[in-house]
Amino acid sequence: MTVSREIRLASRPTGTPKPENFRLVSTLIPELGEGRILVRNTWMSVDPYMRGRMDDAPSYIPPFALGTALEGSAIGEVVASRSASIPVGATVSHFLGWREYAVLDAGAATVVDTSIAPPTAYLGALGTTGLTAYAALTRTAPVRKGDVVLVSAAAGAVGSVAGQLARQLGASRVIGSAGGPHKTRKLLDVFGYDAAVDHRQGDLPGQLAEAAPEGIDIYLDAVGGDHLEAAIGAIRPGGRIAMVGAISGYNATRPAPGPDNLFRAAAQEVTLRGMLVSSHFDLFPEWIGKAAGWLADGTLRTEETVADGIERAADAFLGVLSGANTGKMLVRLGADR
Repeated sequence: MTVSREIRLASRPTGTPKPENFRLVSTLIPELGEGRILVRNTWMSVDPYMRGRMDDAPSYIPPFALGTALEGSAIGEVVASRSASIPVGATVSHFLGWREYAVLDAGAATVVDTSIAPPTAYLGALGTTGLTAYAALTRTAPVRKGDVVLVSAAAGAVGSVAGQLARQLGASRVIGSAGGPHKTRKLLDVFGYDAAVDHRQGDLPGQLAEAAPEGIDIYLDAVGGDHLEAAIGAIRPGGRIAMVGAISGYNATRPAPGPDNLFRAAAQEVTLRGMLVSSHFDLFPEWIGKAAGWLADGTLRTEETVADGIERAADAFLGVLSGANTGKMLVRLGADR
């Protein structure tokens, strides 16, 4: 029987997660049942939303169970199959990351086309992070020609795609917020932003007023807190805000302060709309059809931050929460064949 290593949730974090909240365990892979496949994971994703699943609290997705392997998006090679629909050798995406080998029903895996993009793209630009940007800026807070767009966490997996997409959708000016001079320079030099706000320098309203003196029309919010407050302060009448995350409060041990200027949103007749990417999976074929071509011809530029080995998975996740990544944070579990 195949031995696989996996990361389990050893204890629930209080505040910022620590290495001792995770445990690396070796386990035996059971024999395959009918209709199931065995996948040797080659890449896995770590994402900010996973922090919420580590708390034992009701949410839009169930919490992780203590003492069991964590879950998340992964790419791998099918090394054994008892399904007629997915053969050995296929490259698939699925949701049983955080482990070296995964056994799952064939219906829970999707065969991906590695002739149009590398496997890692299906965890980033062609995966749920890219889809989040697309759904946010076409459905939740649709960009109109001439709009001024602000994106928070702009050097991350979603934000690095969103800025470029806003331009494709007709934005006249695209502004990104990121932490530190290295990332803000990336926004301008690599990801096509017109202006960059460094939130580590403080005075977000002042920096935003300089970057967008006439205000903004669209805000993609992945941060919440002071970023949301600054965006509301700058938004023009009829503006739209897509609320896709609130990473500034994920590790809070008490209720995080919210914006104190919400009445301005009412006075400006602004739309603030929450978004779960799982409600927009119907857009996947449309998005991949566009984004794969943009990736191939260089229109869409992406970056990855890579940690090697399952034993580095927890460190990679902690790095996402602290802003250590540029673009998509990935864990490489094995060499692609």
